[in-house]
Amino acid sequence: MDLDIEIDGWPGTHDWAELAYRAAEAAEKVAPELANRRLTASVLFTVDEDMRRLNREWRTKDKPTNVLSFPMLLRDELTGLAPEGGPEMLGDLALAWETCRREAAEKGIATEDHTAHLLVHGFLHLAGYDHEISDRDADAMEALEIKALAILGLPDPYGDRDNQEHA
Repeated sequence: MDLDIEIDGWPGTHDWAELAYRAAEAAEKVAPELANRRLTASVLFTVDEDMRRLNREWRTKDKPTNVLSFPMLLRDELTGLAPEGGPEMLGDLALAWETCRREAAEKGIATEDHTAHLLVHGFLHLAGYDHEISDRDADAMEALEIKALAILGLPDPYGDRDNQEHA
């Protein structure tokens, strides 16, 4: 998958573009339909103000969020996409700096690690995975996220879920 990356408002303390490529490669390994060379996705690293506007415009939610995914292919179109042919736009991702940074701090993890998780999560959404359909779909998507993050050397972000449910 080829990425078109724009970084606006994120600090230069990390190579965010390189992180996006690494997250995309990890997502491709757990969801091979993403590994089609014809696919292109755009990734926008932006700020909460712009994310709030996008969230309000596209989801009628007047608040910033951590990541938004805008798929441009249906799941059947993606899985049936021939390896030969012209480029195909998979979709767009947008991530909000302040929200990502705040959530990472709340979790006690590095912003880069949380951003990697959100990127993987977003790429899986672009591939047609959706955790909001059912518990089974959520479990399947989370399992792919956990595998992709392990490829990146990151721990299971859902590892404490069972402890919280039984507390």
